[in-house]
Amino acid sequence: MAFPGYMEEPASPSKQAGGSDFLVATVGQILCVVVPVAIWLLPLGLAPQTQHAFAILAFMVIAWITHATEYSLAGLIGCFLFWALRVVPFDQAFSGFANETTWFLFAALLLGRIAGKSGLARRVAFSIMGVLGAGYPSILFGLILTDFLLTFIVPSGIARVVIMASIALALVEAFQAKKGSNIARGMFLILTYTGNIFDKMIIAGAGSITAAGVIAKDVGVEISWAQWLLAFLPCSIVTVLVAWWLTLWLYPPEPLAAAPHRSFFRDELDKMGPWSPAQIKSAVLIGCAILLWITDWLHHQSPVLIALGVTLFALLPRIGVLEPADMRTLDYMPVFFVATAIGMGNVLDATKGVDLLSQAALGWIDPFVGNIFATTAILYWTAFVYHFLLASEISMLATSMPLVMSFAHTHGMNPLQIGLIWTFAAGGKLFAYQSGVLIVGYAYGYFAARDLVRIGALLTVVEFAVLMVMVPFYWPLIGIH
Repeated sequence: MAFPGYMEEPASPSKQAGGSDFLVATVGQILCVVVPVAIWLLPLGLAPQTQHAFAILAFMVIAWITHATEYSLAGLIGCFLFWALRVVPFDQAFSGFANETTWFLFAALLLGRIAGKSGLARRVAFSIMGVLGAGYPSILFGLILTDFLLTFIVPSGIARVVIMASIALALVEAFQAKKGSNIARGMFLILTYTGNIFDKMIIAGAGSITAAGVIAKDVGVEISWAQWLLAFLPCSIVTVLVAWWLTLWLYPPEPLAAAPHRSFFRDELDKMGPWSPAQIKSAVLIGCAILLWITDWLHHQSPVLIALGVTLFALLPRIGVLEPADMRTLDYMPVFFVATAIGMGNVLDATKGVDLLSQAALGWIDPFVGNIFATTAILYWTAFVYHFLLASEISMLATSMPLVMSFAHTHGMNPLQIGLIWTFAAGGKLFAYQSGVLIVGYAYGYFAARDLVRIGALLTVVEFAVLMVMVPFYWPLIGIH
């Protein structure tokens, strides 16, 4: 998902991993046949419709975990099998394509294209970093803060990593740093990891969009864009500060590193020239979207309606900033993936599979219900471990959130509170395969897998500590009891 002139293409992760990825994919392709057939035929004592749904579910999940085939393709095959094998009708099998969540992600990708193509995101990034200073600590803080602020105008973690990586490449060159240096590793690692985390603190990335959609659909609880932002605002601030400190501690700059002068950022802005009409239009369009999202408590318009309205306006001839060619070159695979993951959840609900999974996955939590501290801790770490099994956070949230909502309903718990905890826990990751954002950042080759484990483990613990304070003490103040 590259913007012209912004980057050198990252290397394919499969090329970096070599034969290990090929072996895992080959094993996955075998399991994608053997396990579903076994589940379909074995006498498990389940209703035929439920058992057959589980068989196809097994195919999709195994394909996603092992990357036996492209994520969206595996999802489309699964939805097709739900329909073709008469597990559910067509409208249920492909119901994810008629879901607001899917279209919100589509609009988010277009918003990212607006900010990237016009150069608005790059101008904002260099403007922020030019104000913060030119030393390595200041530049590092600027990268993290810019990553967070860009979440408002580029609601796609992958797109932000691409944009921020182009800036980081220029900074690495300005520092005269080598690829394996602490400076290069620290910058690329933290912009990648925070790009993944910030998507959970704002309804912007595919994960938070998916979760908000499932919460609204399953229990009828609508959460506004502003309420979600407010709920995680303290954690956003802490994350920016702690991520900065951890990176400086783990990857201190080399003693002889020559930091670029503050004029470096001014020169980069000068190269861009004055604000172009496209940048002005982009700023107005995205500014209108953000303003309407923040004030949705006042007008009660759906965030999806706002996002689609703004992006469709941006495609209008003469007055917009996008062209039909942008539609043709957009990467639709994430949209298909989210649609099929949501469709899978709907099929499980229709075939009563959700009830069985809920009992198996969350039944052991029953003794701890009633103590908000214990419930928060167990939900957080259960989601963290569950995420290892379902590689993609989208599939993890789409398949598990209905179970969590069912659990909250049967135990008389606030589904919004429980859903927010579960969604936030999906942000904690140790391995690149768990997120498309991490895969893209890792593919640049500036940090190793062990670096991701180190920063991921520490930030996961920090996020947990902040959550244990926010849930019982801060959330009730904003109406989330």
